[in-house]
Amino acid sequence: MSIQLTRRRKWLIAGAVLLLTATPSFALFGIGDIVFDPTSYANLVQQFTTLQMQYNTIKNNLTHFSAKQQWQAALTTLKNTNVKNLFGEANGMTTALNNNSPTASSTAWTAASVPISSSTTVYLQGKTLGTAQLSQLAMINASDSISPDCLTAVGQYRAARTQNATAISTLAADELDGSDASNSEVQQLNLLNAAEAQKMAEMQTQGTLQSCLAAQMAVANMERRNSAAIDLNTAGFVQQQRASNNVNAASEGNTWQTYLP
Repeated sequence: MSIQLTRRRKWLIAGAVLLLTATPSFALFGIGDIVFDPTSYANLVQQFTTLQMQYNTIKNNLTHFSAKQQWQAALTTLKNTNVKNLFGEANGMTTALNNNSPTASSTAWTAASVPISSSTTVYLQGKTLGTAQLSQLAMINASDSISPDCLTAVGQYRAARTQNATAISTLAADELDGSDASNSEVQQLNLLNAAEAQKMAEMQTQGTLQSCLAAQMAVANMERRNSAAIDLNTAGFVQQQRASNNVNAASEGNTWQTYLP
């Protein structure tokens, strides 16, 4: 009897040890070589879920938009300018405003502006810096330098708009295409890059025009500033002359040659 109890105790101890060291697997349907591993099953489920999410992401990226007309915008076109030229006063002006032609811009500005005569040049040689006459000459010289460049900038912009019209319309057509031909993820990214490149070119052109406007405003400001300075200098000069010369008619003794009205 004691021997049987001893053997039974041994089997119980061995079974307990086996249960403690066994992996989380167990036989299915009583068949010993077919086991079920919960850990492996959980990993497979997680992998399948991940693959399904990746598949859905790729599928969504490949799905195209069928209605894009809500994004359509109109392209503003610029017509060519035609400047009248009755007596040669606007030679080159039409070409300068419609094409990239610095030569035409220089010719047009020279023909349309009043030149400084040789007698005026001789008169100005005796003037010192800071006088009203030389300040006006500086303004004229600055305008003669800036204005032809501005004419060229306008002509370049018009010419570029004409040259880029086909590329812009083609890009717009691809952006609004609702078929599978241009709606993959890579194709859409390429369209975005093309749109950004066109935007950069337009911004650079606009920057040139804005620089021209700033230069023209500087010349206009020079004229207004000089006019205000001349008015103040005239007022100061008149006050000085009135203080130095008796303006009473009863005390006239000589002719006042430096009077400014």
